[in-house]
Amino acid sequence: MKPNFLYEPYNIHFETLDTFPELQGKKNFFELVFILSGSGQHCINQHRFSYYENHMFLLTPQDCSQFSIDSTTRFFFLRFRNIYLKGNGFSQENIQRLEFILQNANHKPGCILKNQSDKTLVRPLVEALIREAVNKDLYHGELTGQLVNTLIMVVARNIAKYLPQNIDESSEARIIEMLNYIQCHIYEPEKIRTESICKAFGISENYLGKYFKKHSGETLQSFINNYKTTLIEHRLKHSDRRITEIADELGFTDESHLNKFFKTQRGKSPKAFRLAFAKQ
Repeated sequence: MKPNFLYEPYNIHFETLDTFPELQGKKNFFELVFILSGSGQHCINQHRFSYYENHMFLLTPQDCSQFSIDSTTRFFFLRFRNIYLKGNGFSQENIQRLEFILQNANHKPGCILKNQSDKTLVRPLVEALIREAVNKDLYHGELTGQLVNTLIMVVARNIAKYLPQNIDESSEARIIEMLNYIQCHIYEPEKIRTESICKAFGISENYLGKYFKKHSGETLQSFINNYKTTLIEHRLKHSDRRITEIADELGFTDESHLNKFFKTQRGKSPKAFRLAFAKQ
């Protein structure tokens, strides 16, 4: 695979692999990976999840990612840098929104496509990009640029679902830092307790709750619970981890504790949720 692109606003690559190449050091670009066919495991930042046909992943320059292929896999790769956004038909408002989403969203492992309708939209976009790359017909460059822009916007729409409603590119730096802190330490319950967060940011416990609610639109505990629930959902959907393993990873005292928490959040047990997803 082509590891870098110095003079292109974006790079499109696709190939069929039985073995994925070894990691080639830190990259300086964002990468969209779409699975056209095949199956295997995707390891991102030391977390491993299954991948299948029509799954899409967004990898940031900070991510450590590797694919382990179980059955022959057709990969599509779209690589781009932030600078691409600045000269390719996006309004200034959309550029700010896209940069904020791509830089500040904590990209959780697993397929990033959350909108059911987007799942049926993305594959035709990818297939059209491949046809343009192969045929290089009249207006190839213009059409490819439009398709790439559309694909990035669809991805941004799905990634944005991870962010609290009131958080955007104009939000205070401190609230964004708090969100990133919580996301980074979600596996360490003692570090996301109120007193720990207050100590990390040098504010009082009385002020923290009011500040967080004012700037994020939800309470601190609600954000933590919702984020933790999303992580549990990803593991139930995209991995074969036992519920006891998920409970241990996310700091629950035992499987019963996780079951009670998840049922309160989603109205069904983790086992029932996994079975319902498998039948879709």
